[in-house]
Amino acid sequence: MSHQKVRNVMSTDVVTVREGTPFKDVVRALSSRDVSAVPVVDRDGHVLGVVSEADLLIKQGTQEVEFTRSLMSWWSGRRNLRRAVATTAATLMTTPAITVSDNATVAGAARLMTQHNVKRLPVVDADGKLVGIVSRKDVLAVFLRKDEDIRDDIVTHVFERGLGIAVNPATVTVDVHDGEATLTGQLELKSQIGLVEDMTRHIDGVVDVVVSMEYRRDDTHGHLPDPMTIDITRP
Repeated sequence: MSHQKVRNVMSTDVVTVREGTPFKDVVRALSSRDVSAVPVVDRDGHVLGVVSEADLLIKQGTQEVEFTRSLMSWWSGRRNLRRAVATTAATLMTTPAITVSDNATVAGAARLMTQHNVKRLPVVDADGKLVGIVSRKDVLAVFLRKDEDIRDDIVTHVFERGLGIAVNPATVTVDVHDGEATLTGQLELKSQIGLVEDMTRHIDGVVDVVVSMEYRRDDTHGHLPDPMTIDITRP
């Protein structure tokens, strides 16, 4: 399927800090680049953790830690106390960092952001070294693709390569307007209709899919052959 890779949309100009970077220098790094989080890396460029604005605000605010019977509440309180007295990136950072491979799809990066409720992800190569950063804005950029580019991908990846069908007015037509794809025409099998819709929805930039297609044969109610009868009485 047509999925852009993270390396195609990420920013490569990334501000980073080291474990020993002082608190105020971390704040300056965030402020100077107008970003909400900064990766903490070792001297080889491996990502050790991330310091976010939320981590820094714990030091500014006054928080009362309630020690309850809940282990989660107790551990959360411990972490907040540690950050409240932190003076370097090593004690401020959230670790391990949630990272994404530069070879991952943009859709995969979006799922990670949603799952972990983060605004940006450090991007690493096969060796785990930082090569960029991808933000929500970068991920959403796929929906700004031109309609003609989306249509070309549907024609190529769904019909020609996926089903081996040539798209022309006599068989199948594909129209895309503001990211909404409309598919019309006739397919050989009924089961192909659902497949076409699912594949089209996975094309980068597709907002919605409308399928108005007919089929020549219904292959969804096939009969299984009768089971073989084996005579176990014969030697």
